[in-house]
Amino acid sequence: QVQLVESGGGLVQAGGSLRLSCAASGRSLSNYVMGWFRQAPGKVREFVAAISWSGGSTRYADSVKGRFTISRDNARNTVYLQMNSLKPEDTAVYYCALDSSWPPVDFGSWGQGTQVTVSS
Repeated sequence: QVQLVESGGGLVQAGGSLRLSCAASGRSLSNYVMGWFRQAPGKVREFVAAISWSGGSTRYADSVKGRFTISRDNARNTVYLQMNSLKPEDTAVYYCALDSSWPPVDFGSWGQGTQVTVSS
């Protein structure tokens, strides 16, 4: 069983940057496709980004393309989400999850989330 723990969230002004981390324990993340999702208050959870096993392929939601970058370090068993040019509408709890397929179709093993708040 893989356990995922997100970190790196916080309060930042609009236009600022944050880097989120998702650390795994229990199994090697190299066996999984990884994704980031977010959920704002009163809204459904939405896809943000995904990365294939070796990092050779990535996908992004249109709302974050050009601003966010997903990456992974399989040696450290960690996945990252670099978030630049943050906007107030990026405010949400951010979660990481894993899948076994590319393109991903069924993410699971959700972490507990990390709060990102962007002030205007």
